Amino acid sequence: MSFTDRLLLWFHIGFVIFAIGPVTIATMSTPRYIRARNVDVLRYLSRTTRIFGAASLGVLLFGVIAGQSLHDMTKTWVTASLTLFVVALVLLMLIMRDQHKAITAVEASLAAAPGIPAGEAAALAPAASSARAGRPEPTAADVEPAPAEEPVTANVAAGGGATGSGATGGGATGAATAAQVLVATVERGRIASLAGVVSLIWLVILVLMVWRP
Repeated sequence: MSFTDRLLLWFHIGFVIFAIGPVTIATMSTPRYIRARNVDVLRYLSRTTRIFGAASLGVLLFGVIAGQSLHDMTKTWVTASLTLFVVALVLLMLIMRDQHKAITAVEASLAAAPGIPAGEAAALAPAASSARAGRPEPTAADVEPAPAEEPVTANVAAGGGATGSGATGGGATGAATAAQVLVATVERGRIASLAGVVSLIWLVILVLMVWRP
């Protein structure tokens, strides 16, 4: 093996380490932050996936050049590795698309309910239930007599209308938030599945590179 062949091989290995590694970590970490609804981290992971996904083309480029230089392109394991690599690139493009959809859905859900961060509702419900359970029951002495009734028919009607409109608005906001959360959940499952398949493809290619059947 000449110096040029060794240099090409080292470039090939270098791109594997510094491109495949980061893009795998970014895709595998995305579902966790979709669930946490952390838009800033999601944007960073999406940008990382795009940058290192493009850099992973260097693995293919230097691999093909090194294979031609070493006259290995006709071997079965090289052909299988190239085919799997192209499949992995296609899946990476699908992951990038799903990341963009998930970011849009998370942003929309946060805009519809800005005061409810991820996990807060689930944390507040048990806390409220525990506080209610630990509160002593009121006795007869604690109950104040009700004030005399006044003619508030008009006020009740107006208040009822306002309450009804508020409930309608709250219901619409809740429905929109639930719809966007559902979209983000679907994309989270898709990204997790595709990222797992891509990682498995990288592992198979690595085995083929080392074993060379």
